[in-house]
Amino acid sequence: QVQLVESGGGLVEPGGSLRLSCTTSGHSSTLKSMAWFRQASGKEREYVSVVTPGGGRRIKLSVKDRFTISRDNNPVWLQMNSLEPEDAARYFCTARLAGPTTTHPDDYPFWGRGTQVTVSA
Repeated sequence: QVQLVESGGGLVEPGGSLRLSCTTSGHSSTLKSMAWFRQASGKEREYVSVVTPGGGRRIKLSVKDRFTISRDNNPVWLQMNSLEPEDAARYFCTARLAGPTTTHPDDYPFWGRGTQVTVSA
């Protein structure tokens, strides 16, 4: 079984930065794609970014100039700069053990509990 634990969320003013971390245990060396999703209050869960074991990356277009995903085996990071109120959400780290890189949440069987990001003055 794979366990994922996120950290690094918090309250930040608009324009500020946060660095989210996702630490894995259990089969961590065999994980394939790892991704970040987020869910704002009253909204559906949405894809943010994904990284492969080889370092290949995809990122949501609306955040590509502000967010960066990186992976150094363990943990996986999400650097978020120039945060906007619209970025406020609970951010989840996810992983899968097999299959191609994907941005659909249903394709990821392993999820952390999430870390809350609040962007407010």
